[in-house]
Amino acid sequence: MKRLRNHLIGVDQGDTILFSDFEDGGEMWTGRGQRERRRRIAFEEPFRSIPVVHVSISMWDVDTQTPLRADISAETVTEDGFDLVFRTWGDSRVARVRVAWMAMGELRQTDEWDLY
Repeated sequence: MKRLRNHLIGVDQGDTILFSDFEDGGEMWTGRGQRERRRRIAFEEPFRSIPVVHVSISMWDVDTQTPLRADISAETVTEDGFDLVFRTWGDSRVARVRVAWMAMGELRQTDEWDLY
């Protein structure tokens, strides 16, 4: 469990089209085996410490003639942002994916200074 130490809690969120491969014959639509797409997401403002990030698929367009295999995650989470990562494998054909995300964590207080 993440414990937050102050009363200034921030929530940032978004809904991001990660890829649309069916239009141009991209690898997620035409490829086979392990495939990955990632995109760096920047928060509107930095958090005081590393936030909790939740991601979920908000839209996907897939071929139903093959098994559907997908993994979605937030990686390399920092105070400033994170990497949104989608993976598939085998013969899954994924035309496009949109991902919803939410980050929650402590914000800096207006009178807080960094002393070096």
